[in-house]
Amino acid sequence: MTNDIIRLTQVTKQYGQQVVLDAVDFSVHQGEIVGLIGPSGAGKSTIIKIALGMEIADAGQATVFTKVMPNRKVLGQLGYMAQSDALYEQLTARENLQFFAEMKGIPRQKIAGEIQRVATIVALTSDLDKRVSGYSGGMKRRLSLTIAFLGNPSLVILDEPTVGIDPALRRQIWTELQHMRDQGQTILVTTHVMDEAELVDRVALLLGGAVIANDAPKVLEAEYGVNSIEDVFLKAEGVKG
Repeated sequence: MTNDIIRLTQVTKQYGQQVVLDAVDFSVHQGEIVGLIGPSGAGKSTIIKIALGMEIADAGQATVFTKVMPNRKVLGQLGYMAQSDALYEQLTARENLQFFAEMKGIPRQKIAGEIQRVATIVALTSDLDKRVSGYSGGMKRRLSLTIAFLGNPSLVILDEPTVGIDPALRRQIWTELQHMRDQGQTILVTTHVMDEAELVDRVALLLGGAVIANDAPKVLEAEYGVNSIEDVFLKAEGVKG
């Protein structure tokens, strides 16, 4: 399909004797939020790393914006937030954002306004001039999220973005993600927070190296005869709630 922003075709990945992804087909379309859920070790982060070209599949192919990955030129069109924060701790948050904005090619005259915009989304404005070494874990997650939002990228990939963030701010972040979606941006997010999985357009459930469910939350709930994505998750794992 021409509106596939991310497409994995028959992707297999194995670490030693452990098959993490087993001939997985998976896609993310333009202008949608897709949530990847599954137990720890199910392969959620591996899908993201293969899509980004950070890992090479043992078999199959990954494309982003129709370009076969890895492809360095594609990376400038997307924002990425990893599970672990990659920040310069001896710099202030503003200095971190300035550096990453320049790396993304944002025009110098627009950087100050862009920093203000993304800091407002995650309530970091008053802490921009503090050194990151003094930040709490939750503040570092928020800063990593602002870096992913810099430049309004066409594609945003977020790996467990709201870990350590309070519920009110989580809600604000999801409101922003939905706004971005409505503006035509594409978002792939992994989460362990099941109420967040209710907020996406489509849920992909990874289990045993395969995508075993992939549809709108309400469709999956009806299909599994349950009232929540958490119950879909439990039922798919064979756990009776």
